[in-house]
Amino acid sequence: MIDSLLLHRVQFAFTASFHYLFPQLTMGLALLIFILKCIGLRGNPWADAAARFWLKIFGLTFLMGVVTGIPLEFQFGTNWAQLVKSTGSILGQTLAMEGIFAFFLESAFLYLLIFGEKKMGKRLHCLVSFLLFAGTWLSGYFIICTNAFLQHPVGYRIGEDGIYHLTSIWALLSNPWAIKQYLHTMTGAVITGTFTMASIAAFHLLNQQHQEISRRYLKVAVLVGFPASLLAAMPTGDWEAKQVLQHQPVKFAAMEGHFHTEDGAGLIILGQPNLQELKIDNPIIIPKALSFLTHASWDARVKGLTEYDRELWPDNIELLYFSYHIMAGLGTMFIALMGISLVLVLRGKLHTSRFILWLLMLSLPFPFIANTAGWFTTEIGRQPWLIYGLMKTADGASNNISQGNVMFTLLGFMGLYLLLSVLYFFLATRIIGQGPELLNSTESVSKGGEV
Repeated sequence: MIDSLLLHRVQFAFTASFHYLFPQLTMGLALLIFILKCIGLRGNPWADAAARFWLKIFGLTFLMGVVTGIPLEFQFGTNWAQLVKSTGSILGQTLAMEGIFAFFLESAFLYLLIFGEKKMGKRLHCLVSFLLFAGTWLSGYFIICTNAFLQHPVGYRIGEDGIYHLTSIWALLSNPWAIKQYLHTMTGAVITGTFTMASIAAFHLLNQQHQEISRRYLKVAVLVGFPASLLAAMPTGDWEAKQVLQHQPVKFAAMEGHFHTEDGAGLIILGQPNLQELKIDNPIIIPKALSFLTHASWDARVKGLTEYDRELWPDNIELLYFSYHIMAGLGTMFIALMGISLVLVLRGKLHTSRFILWLLMLSLPFPFIANTAGWFTTEIGRQPWLIYGLMKTADGASNNISQGNVMFTLLGFMGLYLLLSVLYFFLATRIIGQGPELLNSTESVSKGGEV
């Protein structure tokens, strides 16, 4: 029989992972749409047309994010009632801020951006695009603050009844864990947005459709995507890894596949974790690199997983290890592909390089995979803690819901989300097939300068 706690975790993992497919795209596109609107202010009608095209995809994706995000709010109460009972006065602060301040801002400004272009001047319309961008990214920050409290709790006290009380809202919102995690998460979202934009542009160019406008917004995607790919690795990825090493050393050792304490520890690029023998099979290792990356010294000591009580080990080290290495491996590929694309952009040859266009077009799913793998690393690595160091996962789950009830709702979510996926794919492909359109027949795509 499947344990009800495992079903609670699987259900939340499924609904959260599916939901995050959409916010990561809207957060990335929000920045790109704002950039396109700024370019449009310089007298480039193609940029306004491109912004309108991507606003359609943004709006559809935003709607899917809302529909799939609402069940997550309810699942805190249905699946994790003990957590809510203990920490509701803390977690409710950031969740309420996300809903009231950020979500309503996004909805209002998205409406103005889609339906108000003809009524507002270019400058005001550009300002609204910035406000949409700000609201979208503010929403992301409040969610990250919620997760950061679970990873590195600050600004609280525990009463005699076991209830957590917030002692400083500023400490909650300025949690150092949240700041570093937010920067890394948002660079990941920008990577998703730029690769999606580059992929659709490549599709149109390969099919000889919307050639001029696709070539130009492809250039925007690459010019933003390359630095974002670099920033995801260094410094934001490095900051994130070092704070995990400092505050969650068991997670760090497990995700690196580092079982035994070693001076001058090597960085494992590839291999398979062998928990029976506590080693990595068939490893590809960069000698002493892990010591240098973590302590800026080639001979520094790095503690291994065997240094810690086995009860504190994550319960799925294999999935944690592979999730982390998938994220890191894909991140390296993103840097390489965007770097090559940038060189071709600077030479004015990207739009004619069919091989690279094919790679860009086929790259569409991989940022979503990388971001999902990153969140798997974050959440699986925190086990067995729900609030790190304070509350075990088993102590935060609802204790009056049977396995059958959880399984029933899990299957229901899977069926519903399958239908939503088909609907989203159908509507998105229709929008992509139509492509960018000019506002009126008097506009010219070629009018105005390059980016």
